[in-house]
Amino acid sequence: MKQFVTLVLLAMLPVCAIQAQSTSPAPSSTTATGTARLTGRVLDAATQKPIEYATVALLPATGTAPLTGATCDEQGRFELKSLAAGTYRLQLSFVGYATRLESVTVTDAGADVGSLTLTASAQNLAGVTVTGEKPMVETKPDRLIYNAEQDASNTGGNAADVLRKTPLVNLDGEGNVQLRGTSNVRILINNKPSALLSGNLAEALKQIPADQIKAIEVVTAPSAKYDAEGSGGVINIVLKKNSLQGMSGSVGANAGNRNQGINTSLNAKRGKLGLNTKLSSFRSLYPFKSSTIRTNYAADGSTGLLTERTTSRNQGQGGYGQVEITYDPSPLHSFTLSGNGNLYNSSAPQQLFNQYLGQSALDTLYTRDINRQDESRNFDLNAGYTRTFGEKQPRREWSVLAQHTSNRSHEQYRLDQFPSPEVRGAAIEYQEASLNLARNLETTFQTDYTLPFGEKNTLETGAKHIRRQVSSDYTVDTLLTSVQPDFVRSALRSNRFDYSQNVLAAYGTYNFALGKKNAFSLGTRLERTAIAGEFQGEAGRFENDYLNVLPNLSATRTLKKEGQTLRLSYSRRIQRPQIYFLNPYINQVTPNSVNFGNPELRPELADLVELTYGTFGEKTSLNASGFVRHTGNSIERFSSFNEALARNETTYGNLATVNIYGINLYGSWKPIKNWDLSSNLSGDYTRLRSPILDRVASRASVYMNVNSSLKLGKTYTAQGYGGFWTGGVQLQTRYSGGVYYGLSLKKLLLKEKADLTLGANNFLAPGREFTSTTITPQFRNEGSFYSYQRNVRLSFNYRFGKLEGGQRQRKTIRNDDSKGGGSGGGQQGG
Repeated sequence: MKQFVTLVLLAMLPVCAIQAQSTSPAPSSTTATGTARLTGRVLDAATQKPIEYATVALLPATGTAPLTGATCDEQGRFELKSLAAGTYRLQLSFVGYATRLESVTVTDAGADVGSLTLTASAQNLAGVTVTGEKPMVETKPDRLIYNAEQDASNTGGNAADVLRKTPLVNLDGEGNVQLRGTSNVRILINNKPSALLSGNLAEALKQIPADQIKAIEVVTAPSAKYDAEGSGGVINIVLKKNSLQGMSGSVGANAGNRNQGINTSLNAKRGKLGLNTKLSSFRSLYPFKSSTIRTNYAADGSTGLLTERTTSRNQGQGGYGQVEITYDPSPLHSFTLSGNGNLYNSSAPQQLFNQYLGQSALDTLYTRDINRQDESRNFDLNAGYTRTFGEKQPRREWSVLAQHTSNRSHEQYRLDQFPSPEVRGAAIEYQEASLNLARNLETTFQTDYTLPFGEKNTLETGAKHIRRQVSSDYTVDTLLTSVQPDFVRSALRSNRFDYSQNVLAAYGTYNFALGKKNAFSLGTRLERTAIAGEFQGEAGRFENDYLNVLPNLSATRTLKKEGQTLRLSYSRRIQRPQIYFLNPYINQVTPNSVNFGNPELRPELADLVELTYGTFGEKTSLNASGFVRHTGNSIERFSSFNEALARNETTYGNLATVNIYGINLYGSWKPIKNWDLSSNLSGDYTRLRSPILDRVASRASVYMNVNSSLKLGKTYTAQGYGGFWTGGVQLQTRYSGGVYYGLSLKKLLLKEKADLTLGANNFLAPGREFTSTTITPQFRNEGSFYSYQRNVRLSFNYRFGKLEGGQRQRKTIRNDDSKGGGSGGGQQGG
C-alpha cells in the first residue's frame, strides 16, 4: 500500500507543477505594445518541408534578451502579436539545425517574412547527444510520442520493455498489448505492418532490440488516411535510421540474466544514393509456472474438480536484419527500396501435473513431459516513390507504394504421459505429437495525393488494395502404448485450412481553417472486404463480403495562451479478425482444456468520440483527454464446458456490445535544468453486454506510470521508472494487475562516442504472480501465472561516423486494418 501511495504522489507532481505554472503571473514583456503582427513560415532548406514546433524568438536590434516568442505549428507557421513598429532581429532555431538570425522591419500594418529556411547542422556521432534536447514524451494534436532513445533504462531491453513505459499503453502479465482499456490495437514498424508481428505478438515484441528503437508513436484517433482498423488506435514503432549525408554506424552488446544480444547498424549517403542497414541477434530466457483449479457443475448436480500445475523453462533465440536503399535524383523525386527479415526459434520444455475427479469414467491422474518447439521466418519487401512540387507548393505531394510480406510459422510439440507423479521415468502410457505449418502472404499497393488550397486548406485522397492469403496445415498423431505399436494420425484433429482476404479502400479528407484559431478535418473512408475460407476434404467452404462507410471528423481550437489547443474528434473504425482468431486448429496439450479459432467470425464496428486538451511550455507539458468508445458485434473470447469429455473449450465469437468510458492525463515537468519528470495517469470503465450468453460484465481500471531522468555532471545519467495497473475484465473473466519498476545508470565514454549502462528491473522479487477468475454457469476457473521477471543487465554501445545535411521525409505503407490475436488462445496460424 505504501508503494501504491508513493507512486500516485509521484504521478501527480508534474500535473501540480503545470497547474502552479498556469496560475502564476506571466513574465512581463519588454516589447513596446502595439497592434502590429509578424507572421511567417519555417521550412527545411533541403526538403522544403515545414519544421514542426521550431522556436521563433524576436530580439531587439541590439542586445540578446528576447522580447517575445512563439512555437511553429504543424505547417511551420508562426505569428507574433501586439508588436510596436520598428526594426528587430528574428531568431529561428530547432534541434539538429543551425540557428538563423534575420533582420526584420515591422510597420504599423504588420509584416509577413514569408518562408524562411533552416539548414541541418553537421554533427559528429560523438555529438549525437544533441537529441537529448528532445523531451522524453512529446504531445502533438493527433498523437503522443515517447522518445525511447532518450531513456537510458531501455538500453539492452526489447520492444516489450519500451512499450510498457509508453503513455496510454499497458502490457498484461502475458505480454499482451492494451491501449486505453482495449487490446484492439494495430502495431506498425516504421508506419508499415511487418510479418514479424503477424503471429504471436507478445513473443515478437521480445525480438526487437530496444537499442534500435527511436520512438513510439501512439495515435488514439487516426484520420481517414489510416486503414480503418484498430478501435483502440495505432502504435507505431519508429526504428533508428539516417538519411543525412556521410557515413555513420553503431555497435552494441548487452548481457543479463534474462536476455543477451548484439546489434549493429551502418548508414551511408553519398550524393543521391543512401544505404541504411541493421543486424541483430539475441537469446532470451523467460521461465514461468502456472496453476489452474476448475470446479465444474454437471447437469445432475454433481461436481468435478480439475487441478493442473505447470512449470516451463521458456527460451528463445533469433536474429533480425534490414537493408534500405534510397535514391533522390532531385529535391522533387525520391525512391526507396527496402527489405527486412527475421528468424526466431523457441523451445519450451514443460512439466504438467493433471488430476480430475468427479466423473469416474473420465477421471484422470497423470504427469506429462512436454517439449514445445516453434520456428518462424518472416520477411518484408517494400518499394516507394514520392513526388513533391517545390517551394511554391510545399504541401503538395504524390506517392506510390508497394509491399509484400511473408510469414512462415512451424510449430510443434511432443508429449510423454506417465500414470502418476511417483513413477516418472517408468513406462510411458501415452504419447502425442503435433505439427502445424502456417503461412501468411500479404501484398499491398497504395497511392496517396495531397493538394493544398491556399495557406491552410488541403485535400488528401488515396486508394489501397490489400490481398492476403493464409493457410494452416495441422496434424496430430497419437500413441496409446498398451494397444498400438506406433503413432496413428488423428483424423478429427488434423486438417488444412485456407483463407483469403481482399480489401479495396479509398479515402478523402478535407482539412481547412476558419479564422486563425479554428482548424477542421472532414474525412471518409470506403472499404470493401471479400473473404473466403475452406477446409480440406470438407464441404465447409464459406464466403462473405461487406462494404463499410467509415467517417472521420475533427475540430481543433487554438486557445488564447500560446501552445494551448482543444480538439474534438469522432471516428468509426472496423475490426477484421486475424488468422490467430480464425484458425480452427485445436490446441490440446491437455484433454481437459482445449483452444481453437472460429473461421466464421465477422468484423466488428466501433465508434469513438474523443476530447483532448494540450498545452506545453518551456519546462512543462500537459495532455488531457476523455473518450467514449462503443463497439457492436464485438469479437470476444469465451469458454464452455463439454460435460461428455470433461473438458473446457475456449474459442472466439461475435458475442457482445462493449462500451468503454475513459480519461487520460499526461504531464511532464523539468524542475531544474538537468532533471526531467513525467507521469501518465489513466482511468477507464468497461462494460460488456452479451445477449447471446445472457451476461453483463463491467469493471473500473486505473493505470499509472512515472519516468524520471537526472543528468549527473557531463557524463552520467541516472534514470528510473515505475508504474502499476489494477487489472481488467473480459466477458467471462476478471484478471489482476501488477506493479513494475526499474533503475539504470549510464556513463558516457570515449568522448561521448560510447556509453555503458547498468540496469535492473523488478529486482525486489524473483517474479510476479498474475491471477484470473473465469465464471460461467457451468464452471468456475481460478488461474495463476507466475512469471520470473527479475532482470539485471549490462549494455555497451559505440557510435561512429560523421553526418551532415538535411533529412528527407519518406512515405511508407500502413496496414493497420486487422485485429491482432495477442498471445492467448490456441490459434497457431501465422
